[in-house]
Formats: sequence, C-alpha cells, structure tokens
Amino acid sequence: MLIPTGDASFSGIVKGNPTLGAIIDLMSEDTTEEEVVAKMREKYNAPEGVIERDVSLVIEKLRSIGALDE
Repeated sequence: MLIPTGDASFSGIVKGNPTLGAIIDLMSEDTTEEEVVAKMREKYNAPEGVIERDVSLVIEKLRSIGALDE
C-alpha cells in the first residue's frame, strides 16, 4: 500500500501487489527507470520485456496521481 504523508500531492491509498512494492522500494532513493529495471532483473526471473513494461506502468501510474517527487 502507498499512503500519502506530509506534503504529498496525492490523496487516498494505492493498493498493489509485491511487484509494485518492490518497484516502489527501489524508487525510495534517487534512481532512474533503467536502474530500477536492472535491479528488478537481478531479483526476478521474467520473460523479456515484462519487467520493463511493469516498471514503466508503475511509474506512469504514480506520475498520473502525483505520487512521484521528481
């Protein structure tokens, strides 16, 4: 779950799965999408393109609700 705190620009709760949690954990520090994909590849065995798609979708969704501090 992702819950806004402090001066977050989004409200509500984002409920996700363990993949979402892993991606968000990796994004808790200053990083790039490519670095997140590389770290996810180290951790998970997935068919070509799946991790890239998942990371891209998560980032797109977090941007759309204002949950990223960029």
